Amino acid sequence: MSALQPLVDTFIERLRQRHSPATVDAYRRDLTALMAFMDREEIAFWAALDIHHLRRFLGRERTRGLGARSLARRQAAIRRFCDLLIEQGLMGHNPARLLDTPKMPRHLPRPVDVDVLGQFLDTPHDNSPLARRDQAILELCYSSGLRLAELAGIDLVDIDTHRARVRGKGDKPRQVPIGRRAATALAAWLNVRGMLAGPHEPALFVGMRGQRLGHRAIQLRMAHLGRERGLPEHLHPHRLRHSFASHLLESSQDLRAVQELLGHAHLSTTQVYTRLDWQHLADTFDRAHPRAHRRPGRSHDTSSSRDASASGTPDNQDTPS
Repeated sequence: MSALQPLVDTFIERLRQRHSPATVDAYRRDLTALMAFMDREEIAFWAALDIHHLRRFLGRERTRGLGARSLARRQAAIRRFCDLLIEQGLMGHNPARLLDTPKMPRHLPRPVDVDVLGQFLDTPHDNSPLARRDQAILELCYSSGLRLAELAGIDLVDIDTHRARVRGKGDKPRQVPIGRRAATALAAWLNVRGMLAGPHEPALFVGMRGQRLGHRAIQLRMAHLGRERGLPEHLHPHRLRHSFASHLLESSQDLRAVQELLGHAHLSTTQVYTRLDWQHLADTFDRAHPRAHRRPGRSHDTSSSRDASASGTPDNQDTPS
């Protein structure tokens, strides 16, 4: 085992306490790639790692085809790991914090059309325990805009009639409402859950073996249901979450409420996530700002305004207030 490995193991164990398995696995791969680079470069100690090494490492990763999103995640993993090294007195400064973050492409999934999604969710099923479970997963994900990790991590104690308690990114707790259709689907699933789950299993959603349904299993079931029910596009949890946000924003135009429901720390994240464009913002401004209202039935002729200004005659169409 590399002499560099023990500290990485310590870091990964810390990470496991607060982050999803997918994040933990990704960061482990990122640091394993860095260790392989250090072995090739004969860098034997973490303290010897500097910004020039990191630039060369990331440059090689880019050359072999790693995209901007993966490179940004690699930087984040190294940056957080170096913070641990500083905390333990093994590094004087964090070289990863001197790196420029790669420009991220805005690749967001298109929301599923609201009518198409409604027909998909209303498609009859065979009423078996697994079909009831799958329907509850679909309805809850769309009803509450859940991330995949939040959906998989829900326990029985986190659910009541009208709301669910989930833990989002950074292990931050929040409550989300459960819609009527989702509540009905959940009740149908809970009536038969005991046929699959053991008496001491806390997870809301379980598989054939009675254990918590994993992330990959949920992704595969959604994709299968999309194909089986004739959805003309690939379905996955993040697409349902994006559809939730887009449909809610279209009907409510309340960006702050959507931010809270999605569990975003910053409003700018929600704005990008829901693809708010300039026209939407301009329309909201025109409707809401007290100084933005146009007077109905009157148009502003810029040429007459210039003429009036030049002659010293006030333009009575737009009297300053």
